[in-house]
Amino acid sequence: MSVDASVGEKARTGTADADAEVTPELTEVFDAHAAYVGRTLRCLGVRDREIADAIQEVFLVVHRRLPELRKPSALRSWLYAICVRKAMALRRRAARRREDSMPEVPEAVDGRTPHDELVRTRALAAAIEILEDLDDDKRAVFVLYEVEQLPMREIADALDVPLQTAFSRLYAARREVERALKRLKARGEVER
Repeated sequence: MSVDASVGEKARTGTADADAEVTPELTEVFDAHAAYVGRTLRCLGVRDREIADAIQEVFLVVHRRLPELRKPSALRSWLYAICVRKAMALRRRAARRREDSMPEVPEAVDGRTPHDELVRTRALAAAIEILEDLDDDKRAVFVLYEVEQLPMREIADALDVPLQTAFSRLYAARREVERALKRLKARGEVER
């Protein structure tokens, strides 16, 4: 009997399924592969505190998709692919929540204290207030020169003014900033 004839015979008698692999039950898959899924998720960067939930979510996918499994012999690679997608989804979710991947709060690297941050915040607010009080022409030159540290020639070209005009606006802006800073210090709004 030829190969084609035997395939035809199996199709007619219904014995073709006898050679096909049988899809395992969910409980069998879980019992045999839960530890593998956990190790895989851990290796893919899922945090220890999320492992149990991630394993459960992987097996929810397995439960839904198990009837679609074409080759039960490729079960481990199929589970691995599900684990990869689950780990990627958890990382995206963590990024959206802006969670820190560190298990504990790191110590301050730069040594700044909350008081230092408060002083810095107040100084920044004062600087913004001072800049808002400058007219647009002076503010533009002041910010470009003092903050952005552009050369005065480039500033004059960018603002389409003569070089001397740019310098005079800078000096006028500096005087106004000095006066405003003295007022804020006198009122105690900025540390001395």
